[in-house]
Amino acid sequence: MKINEKSVEHVARLARLHLDPNDLKIMTSQMDAILGYVDKLNELDTDGVEPMAHAVPMSNAFREDEIGRSLKIERALQNAPVADETCFKVPKVIE
Repeated sequence: MKINEKSVEHVARLARLHLDPNDLKIMTSQMDAILGYVDKLNELDTDGVEPMAHAVPMSNAFREDEIGRSLKIERALQNAPVADETCFKVPKVIE
């Protein structure tokens, strides 16, 4: 066994979770199985395999920027709870 109940209790406390004794046993078993699987993955020979961020090639799916019509200031501020001429007014959040 790679993980014990004390370790699971510690992780649960860090996550602010309360686990009853039955859940603690289940979580210990499940976390031990996960760590066992990770150990199996660590046995794989990855020499010559380039690190990657995704399992499949990714490409940018964004559209090209195009100039378009903008809202008029009056229209943009129409539903603002509080506005000041050309700006939205929001509460101060940083002292």
